[in-house]
Amino acid sequence: MRALLSPESSSLYFTSINIVFRDPNPCRSRTSLYFLKRDGCCRLIRRKPRSTAVKAVLDSATIEELGLKESDMRNPAISSTYRRSMLPKPNQTVLEAQARICTGPTQTRPLSEEQAFKVLDTILRSVRGELKDEEQVSKAQIGAFFAGMTIRANSFPEETQWSEGERRAMNLFWPLLLRALPPDVIFIADPEGSIMGLGNSVGPQFIGNGTTEMRLVGALREILAGGHLGYEEVQGVLKDVLPLKFEDGKSTGVSESLLSAFLIGQRMNRETDRELKAYCLAFDDELGPAPVADVNSLTHYGEPYDGNTRFFRSTLFVAAVRSCYGESSLLHGVEWMPPKGGVTEEQMLNFMGANTNLSLHQAKKLIEDEEVGFAYLSQREARPSLYSLIGLREHIKKRPPLATTEKVQQFIRAKGKESIVAGFYHEGYEEPLLMLMKRRGVHSGLVVKGEEGALSMTTRLRSASTSKGFPVNYCSGFCSVGTETACKEDGVSHQSFRLEVNAMDYGFEPTDTPRTDRSVSKNIELGLAALHGQKGPAYDRIVLNAGIVDHLLGCDGAEDVTIALDRAREAIDSVKKGKCNLPQENPR
Repeated sequence: MRALLSPESSSLYFTSINIVFRDPNPCRSRTSLYFLKRDGCCRLIRRKPRSTAVKAVLDSATIEELGLKESDMRNPAISSTYRRSMLPKPNQTVLEAQARICTGPTQTRPLSEEQAFKVLDTILRSVRGELKDEEQVSKAQIGAFFAGMTIRANSFPEETQWSEGERRAMNLFWPLLLRALPPDVIFIADPEGSIMGLGNSVGPQFIGNGTTEMRLVGALREILAGGHLGYEEVQGVLKDVLPLKFEDGKSTGVSESLLSAFLIGQRMNRETDRELKAYCLAFDDELGPAPVADVNSLTHYGEPYDGNTRFFRSTLFVAAVRSCYGESSLLHGVEWMPPKGGVTEEQMLNFMGANTNLSLHQAKKLIEDEEVGFAYLSQREARPSLYSLIGLREHIKKRPPLATTEKVQQFIRAKGKESIVAGFYHEGYEEPLLMLMKRRGVHSGLVVKGEEGALSMTTRLRSASTSKGFPVNYCSGFCSVGTETACKEDGVSHQSFRLEVNAMDYGFEPTDTPRTDRSVSKNIELGLAALHGQKGPAYDRIVLNAGIVDHLLGCDGAEDVTIALDRAREAIDSVKKGKCNLPQENPR
């Protein structure tokens, strides 16, 4: 199996990694990585001890004796600890309210009078300076909350507009808030001076500070009324305000309240195709033209950036398998992303000691290398402007438009055919995702409703009490007609398809999905055991996802789905016959 760049400059094989997870003495447990070099000799690299990992082996008494804080401890085996400690945490009372009201026209759940009273009282005390540290309500939270309230009042259906309890609480608190809130928030809460009924003139007269905020305020007036923007308007705002710049954890540029209102407001209004295109393409030229890899095919994997919190995440291992038979892959994402903050590919690679700071050109070389065939790019390196929003995204709580469009990226191009695969969960976003893929000009595109909205299709039986919307394993996509790569959206014929993949139809036995529950190490252990040929649920999921994706994307040699699945199995099983560079046993 192909290699992935190691922490050192020499070419080392990711697929020859063997991780030792268990030790009879947990206080002395350590992780060892075994890499197979080109000359066939094994080389042992031990992960350097991390001071941030000491919580895994220190008891609470020791921590107290050393004067350490729980928040300073980091266990790299758990996904939640990859959140950057310098990011200020949001106020939980207001964050819970945002989860209820900063969402779509039918999903919003109005607050009760008691809930609204508590939230508004918390905001008032925070802006008066009565709350400290993590109790403070951030500017981004306040902007998102009032944007949600305003859009609901202006454009939502009656059942998700303000409840009577919310209205009574607002009538009580607004005169007090009006004297305490800054002008930008008053504008967000009552842009035309008509919602609160007090004849407020701040909102109608507010224009912002400087040209950047003036453009943002103009766009917000339309959004807060439930309207939509043009392609150029969205791109203009994004390029004006990003990347965010911070000093002492606070933005030094545009108002965080205005920007958070802009981002969550567009999601609440359900973005149009032109708005999504603007988000998707806005920073394509941030680092110059995309490098072009000299490969026959390249699949871009768009996993949800916020990771998995419950189930095995298979895509990293699927990419390794596909590389064995010449199907190159590019994975991308971040180390940690709200709202889920689950297990990501970057966490797994970091835990195994791989280099996740690759430049675009370094990743291109890995994809072209016949001994590798796939690569991972961090948004931190590929799109620094978008990466600067992670902290703010935590404070707006719900996913912004970028959560959709960041999955449809082409950080590297290919001379041959290109395909994009993206995961989705909420019904209504499958067609916009496919639209963006066609706009990218790829030969084929596929959206998958895998478990947790990720890409991993499952072999478990479908639950009788299935959730609303499409079932897990639902797939929809297109292939360009003909053999040439589709180079532009217009004038290219596409053959569309949609289906629900039933694993039993392809000979898989029903099995429950392995639980990982935010454990990075458990996800790695399951994946590498499968790549060693250990049969079971993880093995089946890797084979299923490799073979089905190859077939649906129209990859060479995968026209027959049975042959495609057998090819994936053989790529793993051939390690026993010495035909493929898969993980080997530890050298003795």
